[in-house]
Amino acid sequence: MTAKSLKLFALFFTAALMVASAATYNVTLFQPSTVAGKELKAGEYKVTFDAGKAIISMGKEKIEAPAKMETADSKFSSTSVRYTTDGGKMKIQEIRIGGTNQKVVFD
Repeated sequence: MTAKSLKLFALFFTAALMVASAATYNVTLFQPSTVAGKELKAGEYKVTFDAGKAIISMGKEKIEAPAKMETADSKFSSTSVRYTTDGGKMKIQEIRIGGTNQKVVFD
């Protein structure tokens, strides 16, 4: 292997590790919801958690919000969303990931 090939391999390997470190989950919102002060319509979303932030996306729409991943004592049987009420709007407090003991908690 040449030095150039070895550098190229190392670059791709590093990029693959960075992509693999981000956890992505699917979640369904059954009602209009807010996160980070932005409104989300009801629908199917992807939630990606990486480095202290959650990215909620549907198609081209993306919202970033500060969040943390926490571990619960037991596994969640299904993915669910917990809300608080803020000014009459449903604000996402946490997303519990079904089949795991992980939950994304929003600041």
